[in-house]
Amino acid sequence: MGSIPARSGLVTAFDELPPFHPLNDDDVRSYLHKAVDFISDYYKSVESMPVLPSVKPGYLRDELGASPPVHPAPFDIAMKELRASVVPGMTHWASPNFFAFFPATNSAAAIAGDLIASAMNTVGFTWQAAPAATEMEVLALDWLAQLLRLPRSFMNRTGASRGTGGSVILGTTSEAMLVTLAAARDIAMRRSGARIPDLAVYASDQTHSTFFKACRLAGFDPANFRSIPTGPETDYGVDPVKLLAAMQADAMAGLVPTYVCATVGTTSSNAVDPIGDVAKVAAMFNVWVHVDAAYAGSACICPEFRHHLNGVERVDSISMSPHKWLLTCLDCTCLYVRDARRLSQSLETDPEYLKNDASVSGDVTDLKDMQVGVGRRFRGLKLWMVMRTYGTANLQEHIRRDVTLAKMFEDLVHADDRFEIVVPRNFALVCFKIKTTGVRAADEVNRLLMANVNKTGKAYLTHTVVGGRLVLRFAVGSSLQEERHILSAWELIRKTSSEMMN
Repeated sequence: MGSIPARSGLVTAFDELPPFHPLNDDDVRSYLHKAVDFISDYYKSVESMPVLPSVKPGYLRDELGASPPVHPAPFDIAMKELRASVVPGMTHWASPNFFAFFPATNSAAAIAGDLIASAMNTVGFTWQAAPAATEMEVLALDWLAQLLRLPRSFMNRTGASRGTGGSVILGTTSEAMLVTLAAARDIAMRRSGARIPDLAVYASDQTHSTFFKACRLAGFDPANFRSIPTGPETDYGVDPVKLLAAMQADAMAGLVPTYVCATVGTTSSNAVDPIGDVAKVAAMFNVWVHVDAAYAGSACICPEFRHHLNGVERVDSISMSPHKWLLTCLDCTCLYVRDARRLSQSLETDPEYLKNDASVSGDVTDLKDMQVGVGRRFRGLKLWMVMRTYGTANLQEHIRRDVTLAKMFEDLVHADDRFEIVVPRNFALVCFKIKTTGVRAADEVNRLLMANVNKTGKAYLTHTVVGGRLVLRFAVGSSLQEERHILSAWELIRKTSSEMMN
C-alpha cells in the first residue's frame, strides 16, 4: 500500500482559519447579551410597527441569498440582517394591536426559562436521561392541575403512591388529540374486536379543524367522522341529544362509537360544550371523551370561570395550551389523562439502549411513552418559571384584565347601532359584524371592513363563519395590550366603517 504523502508545507484555506469553538465563553456571553438587547428593543418598538407586513412571497431568499455561506461572518452581521430583513417581514403577534386568531402570550419569565432550557439542550426521553427535566415537567403540570382544580385522578404520582393519572407537555393541541385518538382507537378495537374502518368519531361543527386532521392521521375512516350541527339555541355548543342520536345511529349500523371531542372555548365563537352531559352520553357506548380547552382552559384558573370545566371528572383526557393565554411562550400544550397506562400502551417504545433501572422500577415517568416521538425538549422549565415567578394571583389578574377589556369592546359595539354582537361573549373574544340586509351583501361588507382595517397596519382582525354568516373576530389578550389599544382599534373600525358607508 502506498503511504500518504507529506503535506510539504502546503497551506490550505482550512489552515488559515482559527480553531472553531461554537461555545466559546466570550461568544456565549457576547451573543446572548446582544440577543437579549434585541428582544428588549423589539418589545419597546413593536407597537409602532405595522402588525401585518407588506412583503411578497419569496422576498427573504432574494435578500439573504439562496445558498448558504461558505465562510464565517461576525455575529453582528447576522443581527444586522435580522433587523433589516426578518423583522420587516414578520406578522407581529406580540403587538398590542394584534387582535387576530387567539393571542400567543409571553412573559419575561417564560422567555428566560426557554432560553435556559435551550442552553441546557437536554433530550428528556427517559427519567434517567434527564431526571430534573422530567420531574420539573411533572411538578409544573401538577401545579397547573391544582390551579385548574382538576380531579386528583388526573395528577401524576410517584413511588408507592403512584396512581393511574398522568400528564405531559406536548407541542400543540393537534398532538394531544392525535395521541389520545390512538389510545382510544386501540382500546375500542381490543374491546369490540372491530377493525379501524368500523370506528366512528364525534365533534361539533365548531370544533377546530385540526381534530379531523388528527383523526385521519390516526387512521380513522373519514366516512365515519361525525360533525354535529350547532346553532344559536345552544350558543353553538354541542347538543347532547343530537350527539346521542348520532351515536345510536352508528351503533345500530354496526359501527363502534370510539371518541368524542368536547371543546371549552371554540375557535370561531368561543362556544362551550357541556362536558358533563357529553360524558354521560359517551359512557353509554364506552366512548373516550377528550376536552379541548386550548384557549379558554387558562381562564379556568379563575373561580368565576371554573364552572366551564364541570363534569371533567368523567372524561378521559383534557388538554390546554398555556402558550395561548397563560404567558408561556410556544410551544406548550398540557395534556392530562385519567389513566396514563391506556395512553402509553399505544405509544411506548422500549429499545435495549433505553433500558435502565429507574424505568424498570416503575417509580418514574418516562415521558417518551406519552407522545408521538421519543426525543423531547425541556418545556417544563418555562411553565414552572411562569407559575413560580408570578404566582396564582397575578396570573388570575392577567386573565381578568383581558376579559374586562373584551367586555369594554363589546359594550362599545353594543352602543353603536350600526353593529351587532353575533354570539354571546364567554371569555375575551368578541364576534361582531356590521348590520346589513341580505346575507351575501353583509358578508361582502364585513369582509371589506376587515381588509380595510388590516391594510392600515394599525390593527389586525380575522373573520370566521358562524351560523352561515361571516363575522369579525376581535380577540383581546396580547401581553402588551392596554385599554388605549382597545379604544384605538375601535376608533379605527368606526372610522373605516364610516368611510365605507359614505
